[in-house]
Amino acid sequence: MKALFTTAFRKTGLLLMLMMATSLATTPLVHAAAPGIKGSTFDLIAQPAFITQPDGQSVYSWGYGCAPGTSPDFEPKTIVGGVCNSMQIPGPTLIVTEGQTVTVNLVNALPAAAGNTSILFPGLQVAASATASQPNASCTPTTAIAQGLLTTEATHGCSVTYTITGTTPGTRAYYSGTQGDLQIEMGMYGVIIVLPSTPVKGNYVSPTQGCVADLESSNSAARTAWGEADFRLSTSAYDDPHTCYDREYLFQFSEMDPRIHEAAFEQVSAIATCASSTTNMCPTGLDVPTEPYHPAYFMINGRSMPDDMDPNYSPQYPHQPYNGNPHLHPGEQVLLRIVGQGRWQHPFHEHANHVRVLARDGNLILTQDGKALAGPALFTTTTTPGQAMDGIFYYTGRGLNWDMYGHEVASSTGDPNATLPCIPDANGYNTGNPAALNYYEWCQDHTKPLQVSPFGDVPGGGPATLPDPNILTNGAWYGGSPYLGPDATTRATGATGTTPPSGTIANSPSGEAGFAFMWHSHNEREITTNNAFPGGMMMMMLVDSREFQIDESN
Repeated sequence: MKALFTTAFRKTGLLLMLMMATSLATTPLVHAAAPGIKGSTFDLIAQPAFITQPDGQSVYSWGYGCAPGTSPDFEPKTIVGGVCNSMQIPGPTLIVTEGQTVTVNLVNALPAAAGNTSILFPGLQVAASATASQPNASCTPTTAIAQGLLTTEATHGCSVTYTITGTTPGTRAYYSGTQGDLQIEMGMYGVIIVLPSTPVKGNYVSPTQGCVADLESSNSAARTAWGEADFRLSTSAYDDPHTCYDREYLFQFSEMDPRIHEAAFEQVSAIATCASSTTNMCPTGLDVPTEPYHPAYFMINGRSMPDDMDPNYSPQYPHQPYNGNPHLHPGEQVLLRIVGQGRWQHPFHEHANHVRVLARDGNLILTQDGKALAGPALFTTTTTPGQAMDGIFYYTGRGLNWDMYGHEVASSTGDPNATLPCIPDANGYNTGNPAALNYYEWCQDHTKPLQVSPFGDVPGGGPATLPDPNILTNGAWYGGSPYLGPDATTRATGATGTTPPSGTIANSPSGEAGFAFMWHSHNEREITTNNAFPGGMMMMMLVDSREFQIDESN
């Protein structure tokens, strides 16, 4: 695990501070979870719309959405205000249960020139024969569907029905099986989450012990003690005692070449204009070149930074309902559902810790005897197009070499939180009392003050490299405190303490005072929006102490 300020300031420098300005100072804190729709029948429609980008562009696109007149069941229940538009990118996240057979009805409302369309469901059982329905009078049983190279397709204005079964839990992509180089590029992709039929409850202890169901002290108990709602879709990712988790986030990585979209729009418009005229010499289909490929937009869940840090279901993004803004408390096991969409690999780096892979494409990775996890710990979760992985991320502050809660041996202020005890469990963490402010504190660093030797890396005598305020301070955007939680800086340094910096009006010592770690693509071009930096595939992982209630519903 990387030390907080070594990572936050030496490695990311000014960019991190700009990101902190966006996420912590100038906008409300919002979070992500894994919102979607659940049911035994999903009525979807494929049609065009324009999606927005942070540079002000509206890009003509195609996507899946909920058919008009349907009333989907939104999950998780604790997220309010769910919206499923008739076109969105990515498509609606479909949530099913292991062994459940569901029906997916797809109406082809793409422009007539686009021709047929379809959906592939890799890793799921799909009925061998799809049946046609007639959403309009021009569709007949013999014209409503066509057999494509990969799957049964719906012709223009008609629909096709797929019957699918998720035989094993996990996260998987779905996407168009028709002219994929164009239709997937245009935005026709989404995710299916298959929940375990017998989820495991408990608290994760170690790779060998897994989840211990009867553990008295647990993150679930801590969440209850602090009055925090549960936003999980399940209690474990798989039917296995090693896969329990405390919160979850879904990230779909994709890219977009606007020139392809512009060419599609021009041809669709020209063919429609021609068809309404008296001539009989109109083209019957699109001929959009998809090579050479030069994407200019790089997206997480259909949005680019900073839009991806706005709330789920924000009205300013009617066709991009999902955000990407993870948040956690120290010690929580965070399930990351990661999917590569589009055509490129995307090397995404999660600062503050590695990601321990649980499974790929719904295949749980265990040791040969099945007693421990065997997936790698990844510095960068590189996403291959169409591939999905489930992984666990956590942050504890272990190894910082200072007490991030600002504890003291004796408090001169009388603050009882300044002298909270840290009693290590078998793994060295304070887990005896889930209601404690410092639940899951790494006890080896307890009462170690940063200000004793604050400058230089660990080999140089200090645990962190603090920024030069003459270079990195920018008014109210600068927080600067390496202490976690409200009043932690004051506890550690006193009311007039200046080393380390005690915050500003926007990030005052009595405010939220969380840690912000940048998560971003390691392809430098992918952290731009149309070649303007910063943008693209970036967001912040926000770490907060226990007393701050993380609300995923906004």
